[in-house]
Amino acid sequence: MQKRLETWRALWIALADEERKLGLPITEKQVKELEKYATDINFDVAEKYEREVRHDVMAHVKAYGDQAKSAAGIIHLGATSCYVTDNADLIIYRDALKLISDHLVDVMKALAAFANKYRKMPTLGFTHLQPAQLTTVGKRASLWLQDLQLDFENIQFAIKQLRFRGIKGTTGTQASFMELFKGDQKKIKKLDHALAKRFGFAESYPVGGQTYPRKVDADVLHPLVTLALSACKMTNDIRYLQSIGEIEEPFGKKQIGSSAMAYKRNPMRCERTASLSRLILSLATSPQLIASTQFLERTLDDSANRRISIPEAFLAADAVLAILKNVCSGLVVYPKVIGKRVQDNLPFMATEAIIMEAVARGKSRQDVHEAIRCNSMETVKQVRSGGVNDLIKRLGSDPAIGISEKEIRAILDPLRFTGRAADQVSDYLKEVIGPMLRRYRRYFPAEEALVKY
Repeated sequence: MQKRLETWRALWIALADEERKLGLPITEKQVKELEKYATDINFDVAEKYEREVRHDVMAHVKAYGDQAKSAAGIIHLGATSCYVTDNADLIIYRDALKLISDHLVDVMKALAAFANKYRKMPTLGFTHLQPAQLTTVGKRASLWLQDLQLDFENIQFAIKQLRFRGIKGTTGTQASFMELFKGDQKKIKKLDHALAKRFGFAESYPVGGQTYPRKVDADVLHPLVTLALSACKMTNDIRYLQSIGEIEEPFGKKQIGSSAMAYKRNPMRCERTASLSRLILSLATSPQLIASTQFLERTLDDSANRRISIPEAFLAADAVLAILKNVCSGLVVYPKVIGKRVQDNLPFMATEAIIMEAVARGKSRQDVHEAIRCNSMETVKQVRSGGVNDLIKRLGSDPAIGISEKEIRAILDPLRFTGRAADQVSDYLKEVIGPMLRRYRRYFPAEEALVKY
């Protein structure tokens, strides 16, 4: 609340100062007195006034005037409440998006280091949540990282798209300023532009009703929604991998997983991230509903909702990123568990290479495929009945394939079946993530904090 009210007062100071420069009867002394109390918010006085007038902006106009007595009569001159409420919201949203962006970069930096470290480690890849072909631990992490990169780009786009509401008046016609400046439209346009520039915006929305377009709220929340999607997907993946013992989120030395089951190591950080992400997804509908149900120049049924939903979405996103940074900085990998699962499934993973080798030796691709399919189904049935995986032996003795068991085993190197995974990770980090983080260097305290590939 302190930040919001300081922003309101900064807007009142700027309005008075720019109006003074354009010739309105406002003195430099009055502006100086407003500046004197810019951060000294007398909340108790404002609260007393609000109980009487039932209007938050007017309560703070009166409270501010009680402090800056010589300027009391020119505070809020020509403005409507949305001059301070809406412009302040846009300033706060922009600054909040920048903070979210900073925290997202921290997460990406940690995840990029993890992807780079494990870019060559083979692991089972899944489609339909069934073992498919091999990938690498780092390549999988690069998928999470790319999602976050796209979220980062969405945030930057949202920041660039934000404009200032400026001075539009009660219904957006600037009628009050036409009165103040005696019909001098050039001065009104100059005032609008000067205020936008003063608060770091290139321009104002060119037209409006009483508020800035409420669909802007939906645009502001959009990158938080995509971030929530990414965070939920990523932590769901980690939770699954933790359930099969391959990767684990950080677990404290004295951390307790369960009050009853002392052996448990629950992925509570990832679970919390998923939970908060779903909250953001649910909050995203509020600004959409508000924007679609506003009447004409404005109705007030937007106010109470957006004062809750938008701040909550930002707070939840901030919490999600704080947890993700902790998770990504401390992910634990269990190579032996991953390696055993790779070896158990490698005979199946190798079947595509076996098909290509058999065809190179003159066999029919369809005949070999059918022979492998039949042998694979029998092997799966045997394994699920408690038997061993003898697929390679079966394939080596099948004349329809025509490759010996010894020859087949010679090609069972896991790295052979990861394709370009390791190089894809290296290229992605070098060509995309590394340059992006270096452009963001002003947010890191030292050069060594940058990821270099």
